[in-house]
Amino acid sequence: MRYKKSVLAALCGTAFFVCQVQAAKLSILIDDFGYRQHEENQVLQMPKAVSVAIFPNAPDSQMMMNKAHQQGREILIHLPMAPLSKQPLEKDTLTPSMSAAEVKRIVDQAISNIPYAIGINNHMGSAMTSSLTGMENVMQAMNAHNLFFLDSMTIGNTKSVQAAQGTRVKVIKRNVFLDDVQNEAEIRHQFERAIQLARKNGYAIAIGHPHPTTVKVLQQMLPNLPSDIVLVRPSDLLNEPQRNAPAGKATGITASKPSRKGISICRVKQPVPQVYADSMFRVLGESLSALPAIQFVERQYLAWTTFPKK
Repeated sequence: MRYKKSVLAALCGTAFFVCQVQAAKLSILIDDFGYRQHEENQVLQMPKAVSVAIFPNAPDSQMMMNKAHQQGREILIHLPMAPLSKQPLEKDTLTPSMSAAEVKRIVDQAISNIPYAIGINNHMGSAMTSSLTGMENVMQAMNAHNLFFLDSMTIGNTKSVQAAQGTRVKVIKRNVFLDDVQNEAEIRHQFERAIQLARKNGYAIAIGHPHPTTVKVLQQMLPNLPSDIVLVRPSDLLNEPQRNAPAGKATGITASKPSRKGISICRVKQPVPQVYADSMFRVLGESLSALPAIQFVERQYLAWTTFPKK
């Protein structure tokens, strides 16, 4: 009996492992924590894999940090960085003109204020993240704290990856903003876009904010995630290959021109439908069930579990 259980456990474990490996990973981070208690408490009722980025100097930052930490939820520091546009700035907003010592003071203080954080992401920051010197100062300041950097990608020519070279800081990048347009239909559209990118690339990172519309859409859509999508924390993606192409654009290798004319390739006139992991698992399961080895295991299992009637 113990042998039977061991075999069944091994088979179940293998199946679970295959499903986990094949599933597309989706990470959701909610920024701007520290100002909206009502909506932030609603976010904290969502699955624990939904992570939060907390302002280091906001009125409710400490309370929200403690609540999230008690849940075992992943916390990032939402570090204010200077944008290119003129607008009101948070206290201790990092700017490209700051000295390395001043940047280190602000980063150290932010970490002291949000001690449970395991990473940092930028609030605004198009001017700061596009400055190589500025971001090198940030990465040097982070290097001693064993934190990762999630680039919110508020500008395309960010220097975060380049600046992190030579440090221990790992960099990952946002793929989708859920709520640039605060409209439920558009937020749903962006959520679906994040799912499509996860299926295409193996993972995707979506960032949202504690707006009532965003909270409402997430409350509706998270319980109904497709079976081939698994919700993960940002830190679960640190070892994934990072793609430098803009989010949503296809990447690939440009083939060189052939030196000689060959046989022309038949063009597909109709678009090829996408095959998602749940369909793949079904077909794979049907194929595996026809294998002699699987049929043998099935017969043995039936023999073990079927008893003669008395």
